[in-house]
Order: sequence, then structure tokens, then C-alpha cells
Amino acid sequence: MKQWNVLLHGGDYNPGQWLDCPDILREDVRLMKLAGWNAVSVGIFDWERLEPEEGRYDFDWLAEIIDNLYAEGIYTVLATPSGARPGWMAEKYPEVLRVQADGRRILFSGRHNHCLTSPVYREKVRLINRALAERFGRHPAVILWHISNEYGGDCHCELCQAAYRAWLQKKYGTLEALNHAHWSAFWSHSYSSWEQISSPMTSIGETYHHMNVIDWKRFTTDQTVSFMQAEKDALREFSPDVPVTTNLMSFYDGLNYGKFRDVCDVISWDNYPTWHNGDETLPASTAMAHDWMRSLKPDQPFLMMESSPSATNWQSVCKLRRPGMHMLSSMQAVAHGSDSVQYFQWRKGRGGAEKFHGAVVDHDCSAEHRVFREVAEVGERLQSLSALAGSVFPSRAAVIHDVENRWALGEIQALHNTKHQKGYMEDILSAYRPFFREGVNVDVVDEEADFTRYKLVVAPMLYMLRAGIAEKLARFVENGGVLVGTYWTGVVDESDLCFLGGTPGQGLDGVFGLRQTEIDALYPDDKNTVRILPDAGLHGFAPEYASGDLCQLVETTTARTLAVYGSDFYAGTPALTVNSFGNGRAYYVAARMPQSFYDDFLGMLCRELGLKNLDAALPKDVTVSMRRDEKTGREFLFVQNFSDAPAEIALPGGLTDAETGEPSTGTLCLPGYGLRILLREPC
Repeated sequence: MKQWNVLLHGGDYNPGQWLDCPDILREDVRLMKLAGWNAVSVGIFDWERLEPEEGRYDFDWLAEIIDNLYAEGIYTVLATPSGARPGWMAEKYPEVLRVQADGRRILFSGRHNHCLTSPVYREKVRLINRALAERFGRHPAVILWHISNEYGGDCHCELCQAAYRAWLQKKYGTLEALNHAHWSAFWSHSYSSWEQISSPMTSIGETYHHMNVIDWKRFTTDQTVSFMQAEKDALREFSPDVPVTTNLMSFYDGLNYGKFRDVCDVISWDNYPTWHNGDETLPASTAMAHDWMRSLKPDQPFLMMESSPSATNWQSVCKLRRPGMHMLSSMQAVAHGSDSVQYFQWRKGRGGAEKFHGAVVDHDCSAEHRVFREVAEVGERLQSLSALAGSVFPSRAAVIHDVENRWALGEIQALHNTKHQKGYMEDILSAYRPFFREGVNVDVVDEEADFTRYKLVVAPMLYMLRAGIAEKLARFVENGGVLVGTYWTGVVDESDLCFLGGTPGQGLDGVFGLRQTEIDALYPDDKNTVRILPDAGLHGFAPEYASGDLCQLVETTTARTLAVYGSDFYAGTPALTVNSFGNGRAYYVAARMPQSFYDDFLGMLCRELGLKNLDAALPKDVTVSMRRDEKTGREFLFVQNFSDAPAEIALPGGLTDAETGEPSTGTLCLPGYGLRILLREPC
């Protein structure tokens, strides 16, 4: 595969909007050089210009753009245009347009309005992709294929209904097996023919099976991956060595991104945090999104394909970034393993839905804006850090975030029905934040991950056990790993069928050394406490922690109780336990606990297991991420301050400034929104 040995700096470029303004196109090249750009993403929404009428391709204008940029040292990330089909196609072939969940076909409008099942659409995409690859697939400027744009959404047309039924038939084989998996005898909903099955459309109301919803999402994911693979296959004849990617959207709920691992040669995603909104968790939640995307392919860098250099026009409040935040946000991506900082968009358009979306070049076409200067500073810094390209983000800890588990929690009627997905994502963030606070590299993985590389795995609310996960976790602990689980672990199998005979199911009761009995859902004003036992050995912990929302009742078998509930009819029963299993141990957190508990508990495990990137006490809003050059063993430590107030850190010895080469010893002073990159040589 073609490789680049630099950190990419660039973003979405839409010259098709300016083909009648050659002076602007010439000025773009000059300004890109000033901004330190070395890569552009081109052609994402240009199908109508690339194929103005059916079967007639016009690529000359694109070739001129690519050649002119390459002459100035700027690479091209070339897109396939399937994210927005042209009007002539929608008019001639209405089957390419999606049908909504209410049964109405969407008319020609918007972007992602195409049926991924339509043979016509697939063939039209294949033809233009093949033609693009034949023309540009071996061009030295083209370093990456950007396939489509932000895949998402579903279609409920008859073509998709038939494909869904075929998918179910392949998965289950017989109607008997499907009816069992969907538990469809409930409400007398059993299927007696495949034709009775339909997608979970809104006209059905609330009587569809939970598994029909989950299987539909699985089908939609598989159909999208199949579509992307078909796009990739169309490129390969003439472009066998250029890697492919598609821009993902972090925790987007419509697709299981874990299924994109194999079809994507490189993982990339679009990052739009709402900085300065008063949410103290935002730096950690943004880092967690980077780590989720990177962990899809944990042994290689990812790409930040889009970000905004200033305001983002579609957010509820389009607040500007404060001075210093653009550099900090950009370098946070690099710190977590990105080999690029890329933007949407290069130049603001004159019209359309995103004419006020942040851009490097504003409507006045000037390079004198604060935004342009800050972008240029990022470009200059990335150029000086070219040694980082290709380095990895090594982690010895992981937090399990599983999309199908999230879907299942979103469908059930139990516990807190007012909470989105039962608060699962909030639990994931609560578990992630101590790693961020302690300056610990951590992967965010799904149930399909390989756990053998980790010392510590945290699995919040692992309600659905997909095939093989229980066995993997048991082996992980047996071989010396430390596992942390929480309430409602191992309640159902991958068909969302409850385990009979006790939970956690599939043998995890033995791993945790306990059995779950009841689970209490508390009203917002209900209070309980969790008291740490004197002989628990949890030094430095508070004597007790407030708890609420969810309280799991358990009976221990081989586990040792570390903390108990303080009130209600289950006062004195276990709320925190640990169980020795093989060479490792498994902790169980029975109650939904405050962040302070997770900071104390997981912080203790991070220190005990030697997971911190830097042996130093970190101020509240300062974190440390580490990238390693696997060839040389050199480690790059990113010390980042996410507060607008200055911070000081007492550094250990043996560090140098990665950018100046000067020794870094004593006290490191960081300004508000400041960062330093330190170098640690191998011993």
C-alpha cells in the first residue's frame, strides 16, 4: 500500500463551486501554501460535475486541480462521489431514492438520500468509481481514496425489505430458529412465512420485536459495509496500491463501526466538539471518541478527516474557539494517534446549507484572520513533528464500548425508561475519565477485541454477551488480567434472550464470584450510600460514596466484599467486590457510583499496574498522552492543559522538549490551553 511519511494537514476542498472563478482557484493554491497545507480532500460532492449527464464523464477540470496542487507539493485525498447523487439520476431512476420508516419515498434533496440496495445505484457508483480510478488511480498525487461521505441512515423500500428477509434467512436458516431468537410467540407475533417480515417501520407502532430492531440495525450495517466494499472493489483494478478510508462519526448510533475494520485500510473520522460550552467532561469525551475510532485498528495511526477551525454552523450554539484552543484541539487528535489534522472546510461557499460553517478562508478571502493564522501555526507545528508520522498509541488498558450492547439497552423497557440507552454512554464516560485524568493511554474497544494486550479491562454494563466474549474475558482474568465489571452484566445473549439459571451468564458468575439477584431503579430524589469496609485495603478512599439510580443486589460465592450498601432493605449487602480467578482478579461494582469513586478506584488500579504515561502529579485539567516510534522506541509525551488557567507540573528527569531538543526538567509551566510535547528516549 502507498504510504506517506508526513503528518497530513489539509481538508475538504470544493473547487467545483468556483470553476467559473479561475482567479480564486489560483489564489487557493497560494493560500494553502501559506497555511501549511499538504493534502486536500477533493470530489466529495461533485458527482454532477464529474458526470453531468448519464454516461458522459468530465474529469479534465479535476485533473487540472490535482496537477496544480501537486506541483506545489500538495497531495490529494480523492473521494468517490456516492454521498450525493446527481439530479438526472433521481429523475430517471427513482428507485435510487430512499424510503423513510413511515413508507414515504424521499424526493431529490439533501445528501445521504440513496438506497444502498438498489442495483441501479450500485452499478452507477461502480462505473464512476472505476472511471475515476482509471484516470487518477496511479497519479502520484493521490495518496488515499476517501470513499463516499459519512455513511448513515437506512432505507425501507421494497428492495431493502427483500434484502432484509434474505439476510435473516441466511442468518437463521429456518423460521423456527428466527421465531425462537426473536421470541416471537410473545404477543402472538410468530412468523409463518418469510414474506410476513418487515423492517421496524413507524407505522407498526410499538409492537415490533426488540430483536427485529437490533437485527435491522445489524442488517443496515452489513448492507453499508457491503456497499463500501463494492465501491472499494471498483477502484482496485486501476488503483491497487492506494489505501481507502471513509469518514466515520465517532459514537454515531446508526451503524456498528466495528464491522468497518476490514473494509477500511485506514480509519478516519469527523471531530466536532462543542468547546467552551461549560461541560467539564468535554475534553475527556472528545479524547474517548478519538480512542474509540483509533481502537478499530489499534496497531496503526488514524486520521482526523474533518474538524472545524472555528465555529461549526449546525451546532445549537455556534461559539468561536478561544485563542489557543484550535492548537490544543488539533494536537489532542495527534496525541491520541492521528496522523492528520484536517478541516471542513477550506473556503466558505457563497450559498447553501454550510455557507457559515467554519473555514480556513472566510468570505473576505483574506489570510489576515485570526483563524487563518492559527491554522498556519498548526501547519508549521505539524511539519516540525514529522517524526511522529506512523508512530503508534500503545495501550495496556481498555474500556469496552459495544455498539450492539448499546442498541440492546436502547430497546428494553426496564430500569429507567427516561434514560437514553439506560445511561450506558454516561457509564462508559465515567469509566474513561480516570484514565484521562491520570494520563493513561487507553483503548475503547468492542466485544470483538483481542484483550491479551491489556493489563486492565473495564466493562461497564455489559448487558448483552455476544458470542465468545465471556470466554475471552474469563481467559483474560485467568491469565493475570484485572477486570472491572458493573451492574447488569451478562443478562442476555446476542439474541437478547435472557439467560436462565442465574446471571452473570455464560460462566461470568464464576469469574466475578457472585450471582446477581435483583436490581433496584431509584427515583432521582432517592439516595443511598456505599460504605468502604475497614479491611478492604482501599487506602486513600473516602469512607463512603453517594450512590443511586441503579443498585444491583448480589450474593457472593467466592468473591470478597470490599464495600456495602448503607441504607434501604439491602443495607449491609455487597456493593463492591473482588474475586481471585486464576492468576488475575475481577472486581464488580454493583451500584451506579459518582465520578469521585471511579477516579479513586480506577486511579488506584492505574497506579498499581504502572499504567501512567508520566510519573508526576497532574493538575485537574492536565493530561498526558503518549505515542511511540516502534522502530526506535522513542516516546512522545503530549502534556495538555484543557483549562484557560495556567498549570504547573513537576517533571521527572530524562525528558527533552521534542520540538526544541532542550532538556525538560524541574517545573513545567503550561499557559491556559497550552501544551508541550516531551521526548523520552528508550532506556
